[in-house]
Amino acid sequence: MKKIGILFGMENTFPNAFIERVNSKGEDGIIAEAVTIDKVIQAAPSEYAVIIDRISQDVPFYRSFLKNAAISGTAVINNPFWWSADEKFFNNALAEKIGIPVPKTVLLPSKQRPDNTTETSFRNLAFPMAWEEIFQYVGFPAYMKPHDGGGWKSVYRVVNPQDMWIKHEETGQLVMMLQEEIIFDDYVRCYCIGQKDVLVMPYEPRNPHHLRYAADLKAQGEEREKLLETIKDYTLKLNVALGYDFNTVEFAVRNGVPYAIDFCNPAPDADIYSVGRDNFEWVVEAAANMAIERAKTQVPGQINLTWGTFINQAVNGIPAAVAPPTVAAAEPVAAPAKTKAPAKPIKTAEKAPAPTKEAGHSKEASATEVKVKTVTPKKPAKSLGPIATEPIAVAEPAEPKISTTKAAATKAPAKNSKLKKS
Repeated sequence: MKKIGILFGMENTFPNAFIERVNSKGEDGIIAEAVTIDKVIQAAPSEYAVIIDRISQDVPFYRSFLKNAAISGTAVINNPFWWSADEKFFNNALAEKIGIPVPKTVLLPSKQRPDNTTETSFRNLAFPMAWEEIFQYVGFPAYMKPHDGGGWKSVYRVVNPQDMWIKHEETGQLVMMLQEEIIFDDYVRCYCIGQKDVLVMPYEPRNPHHLRYAADLKAQGEEREKLLETIKDYTLKLNVALGYDFNTVEFAVRNGVPYAIDFCNPAPDADIYSVGRDNFEWVVEAAANMAIERAKTQVPGQINLTWGTFINQAVNGIPAAVAPPTVAAAEPVAAPAKTKAPAKPIKTAEKAPAPTKEAGHSKEASATEVKVKTVTPKKPAKSLGPIATEPIAVAEPAEPKISTTKAAATKAPAKNSKLKKS
């Protein structure tokens, strides 16, 4: 008997529906259940052929457990080793290398030095940095966000250099990136499952959370069809390059060009109350089919992880600038019809529009609205308390009154440094 397990946190609707869907298919020798962990011994195999990971981004213990399971043969979705190494700034760099449009983006050093470091630790960092060139490249308005974050945490819209420096004061030890703002005509969010199935969903990030999928594309006719095909192609290329089997990609469309905005979401929101019933049904079915397929091909004792073409090409000495091989496109997926809001809209405390929200943090509506049972592991862990996810609200600043040559996020090299101050 091969077990398919799902590892999850606060979410309720997707895990239960996924388990029931897999089991309803009656595949010989395959069952699905909520993962139960009673001990983790080094190099010991887990009891699962496949594990769908929905929570390890928030629980380091789970991430380590999944890596241990993977080296003994469990097919973990998504690959915990790559997920640990990946981050949004790298995502953008890779997208540019494989020819997918992304906003202009730069990396910023943290406002505060990391623990156990001194000025000497930063002797290679120029003071001041080339702020004029940075601002000229990105432009304003822009977004400042963590280079490896998610869930719309610590995201700021900045309108000028003074604004950026004021808000950067609040970011502590976070390494931030400054990203061009794309004023979009259309916006979509795409599920990509198994690196072959793509669902393109019109999405309006400026709407309240429960109404973001109640949207439609402005593009029509031939323009719409061409745009959808391009978006599907870009979605597949990104996930094949990164090696994700369960991910979402968001595109902001400006002047007919889809810019990849957010595509590092290996535990994407799949709650029925936010994505809507039709989209939820598609995700549950596609995820169940993928998990069953992976269980059938899983070989005990061997590594059964998915590695992206970026890693495979690196191992074989192929430059990153070489685009990944062409992937057979999935059957055309029509943009879903407008999704009606739930009968009892979910209130959200978000202060800013949220393009995405990581799995495990969505608010649930009343259980009477949809017949979905809550699934819990056999031995549930004690609560570790709430996880703060809200962005910091910052008032809009006045016009800048200081020169852009001022360095705000860096310190001068140490006195014993051989580097000259610029």
